[in-house]
Amino acid sequence: MSTQPKEAVGAAYSIDSMRFAQAMTWQAIEQLSQRIRPGMLESEARELGKQVLADLDMQRIWHPLLVRFGANTLKAFNQRSDGDPVLGENDIFFIDMGAVWQGHEGDAGATFATGNDPQKLACASAAKELFDRVQARWKNAKVVGLELYRYAEEQAQAMGWRLNLDIKGHRVSDFPHAVHRGGDLGDFEHYPNAGLWILEIQIAHPTKPYGAFYEDLLA
Repeated sequence: MSTQPKEAVGAAYSIDSMRFAQAMTWQAIEQLSQRIRPGMLESEARELGKQVLADLDMQRIWHPLLVRFGANTLKAFNQRSDGDPVLGENDIFFIDMGAVWQGHEGDAGATFATGNDPQKLACASAAKELFDRVQARWKNAKVVGLELYRYAEEQAQAMGWRLNLDIKGHRVSDFPHAVHRGGDLGDFEHYPNAGLWILEIQIAHPTKPYGAFYEDLLA
């Protein structure tokens, strides 16, 4: 493993278990996204997500499950939702899950649109496209974490979106990663190794009150 202290892991760490936990997290997101419908309260979707995770035999939650509807898609992880909105017929929402399988931390998030509002559909797609561009930069150019988020901001602007630079990725590993004090990916001054970091992308529409979120493991 890495010699960088911020990439330290526990004795149980396994890249295969990291990938398994990530795959299970994506399975949970897919199942939940298919069950969220217009007319549902944000709180109802969150409770449904907890049931999906339980049904998939997750070991525990390691960060609170987030489901954000409408304008709440602009909220950062550490901000509370405004009210308990109802999902509209032409609306936008995202899911952010962090759960443990095989003693390892899965963490993933994605944005979805209901109906056929072209700008909301484009916003949801743009978060994933921007993630893909930044991940490709990581794979192909072997740049440091700081450079990844400089590049993400540049690309977001070129695509016509605003990047939330308060959201800059973070460590994961065998649970609990927090004992290693890895900090944010966007502040990491070395090349981030595979299987240790979550790349987070959160964008906002330049003029309208909604945004989109996408995150996955750099692996």
